[in-house]
Order: sequence, then structure tokens, then C-alpha cells
Amino acid sequence: VQLQACGGGLVQAGGSLRLSCAASGRTFSNYAMGWFRQAPGKEREFVAAISRGGGSTYFADAVKGRFAVSRDSAKNTVFLQMNSLTPEDTAVYYCAADRSIITSSMRVPRAYDSWGQGTLVTVSS
Repeated sequence: VQLQACGGGLVQAGGSLRLSCAASGRTFSNYAMGWFRQAPGKEREFVAAISRGGGSTYFADAVKGRFAVSRDSAKNTVFLQMNSLTPEDTAVYYCAADRSIITSSMRVPRAYDSWGQGTLVTVSS
């Protein structure tokens, strides 16, 4: 599956952004989707994930209560709604997909076999 992420940009602390990740090439509903981010000089880290049917969502502790993840099967798109942003949220955000991933691996970057190109989110203080 091919992934195209967009929606990043510059926002002030306390603001919101919504990232989108459009999937093409395969049956979208067969894929669990994840969001990861990588700040300069840091490793890629898990942000959020959503199950194939959308019934289960998972969040990193750092974003729990501020971020939401959803998917629209009609549009083959997964969304990451980010609220109450802080400068610590500044990073390149990546979406990822995998059709065989198990729940216990959804927070692990190497468990995903398809990745989007990343979209930069910059939060100013």
C-alpha cells in the first residue's frame, strides 16, 4: 500500500492541527494504521494507532488526551487530530500501515511494512 501524509505546518503552542494519510493500492480496511514521529536527533517514536476496523485506538502516554486518531474507509484515509500542541510535539510525523500486525506490536516501528513520506509539524512557543 502507498501512503501519502499531509497536513503538517507551523502552529503556536496550544493550537491544533489535523494530519491526514491517504492510502492507495490495496484494500484499506485490511490494514492497521499507525502514526509515528521523529524529532531532530531522536529516534522515531510511536504516537498513535488504529485497528483495521477502527474499533480500537492506541496512544503514547505523551499524547493521550490531546490527540485522536480516526479512519474513513470511504476515503481510504487515516487522520491524526492534534490538540493542545506544545513545542515538544515538534517533529516529522509519519503514517504507517501493516496488514498482519498484531496488537502487541502496534507501537513498534519495525512492525510496519509501509510508510508515508512524513510531514513536518513545528510548534512555536
